[in-house]
Amino acid sequence: MKERRKFRTLTCKKYFARIVTSKKGLRKKGADMNYIVFDLEWNQCPYGKEQENRRLPFEILEIGAVKLDENKNMVDSFQEVIKPAVYKKLHFHTREILDLDAAVLKQGCPFPKAVKKFLTWCGQDVKFCTWGSSDLVELQRNLKYYKLLSLLKGPIFYYDIQKLFGLVYEGEKTTRSLEYAIDFLEEGKEGKFHRALNDAHYTAEIFRKLPQTVIEEYESIDCYQNPKSKSQEIQMIYPGYSKFISREFLSKEDAMKDREVTRTKCFLCGETARKKVRWFSVNPKSNLCLAFCPEHGYFKGKIRMKKTDEGKYYVIKTLKLIDLEEAASIRERKELLTKKRRMKRHQEKEEKIGKGGKTSLYGNASKSKRK
Repeated sequence: MKERRKFRTLTCKKYFARIVTSKKGLRKKGADMNYIVFDLEWNQCPYGKEQENRRLPFEILEIGAVKLDENKNMVDSFQEVIKPAVYKKLHFHTREILDLDAAVLKQGCPFPKAVKKFLTWCGQDVKFCTWGSSDLVELQRNLKYYKLLSLLKGPIFYYDIQKLFGLVYEGEKTTRSLEYAIDFLEEGKEGKFHRALNDAHYTAEIFRKLPQTVIEEYESIDCYQNPKSKSQEIQMIYPGYSKFISREFLSKEDAMKDREVTRTKCFLCGETARKKVRWFSVNPKSNLCLAFCPEHGYFKGKIRMKKTDEGKYYVIKTLKLIDLEEAASIRERKELLTKKRRMKRHQEKEEKIGKGGKTSLYGNASKSKRK
């Protein structure tokens, strides 16, 4: 009998968010890592989605951040109001929540200058922390619009404080508001919400209360700058599930033909988990499967298709350890979808025959029988 292979996790180069501000942008030996807890406020097209700039749906109006050392002690803060250049009139929703008037914005700093100041202030060896995943995406999208994306290398490993708050205090990932979390933890409200620096302070206070073990176990990955080649693909293992982020493909079909994308490997022992229900499409963006490892049980496989700004595709695949009940629900879901699609095809065929006025599925009932 062959000796069981030892499990070898796929190594993943954990990129800290590397900030490139000059040709001398190398970290000095002995420099400490800092947490950058930041928040952005932004505007959108006031005339509706039809007239928005597709390259910049959200324009940043304010950057606020606090810097914490490795022990989560606050060491500095940053704030910059940005002069709008794309959407000079505020959207009605922005006016409702943002405590910034047009006069203040008009005196703001142009985005290229403001963001360079911010990234220089951040320093070289930092880990970003945000409330939710949107801020990092919009920061990079604004950088890209101004052809400055090279200042911030990705993919970016960061801490999503909103997700971590849900896991620690509610036992699951949630999308609670920042104000809800502050009220839940009975923190004082010293400044208005929806001002970037105030929100950064509130987020930092929540971050400081989270157990370090949970923070490190549930590190998030921002893939706005997704892996481009096979050597850059990412494999991560979390408590109870694994995550794989693929390179780019020209189409969804090409992605689903890739062996690594469709492979189901038990992240606990490293052996192949054989598929009991093959990959099936749930909707245009998601696929599911059911796999089984003789030693560790059932796994739910999920593939999410992500489209880049350039029209290419990459995959985020998760394999989650599940119980028998959830395994049965996946089987039922596959059977139900198969039945619905079969009925739909049958109905479409009937409609096509009906429009043609020729034969039915059971022969030409309209013609009289030949004698």
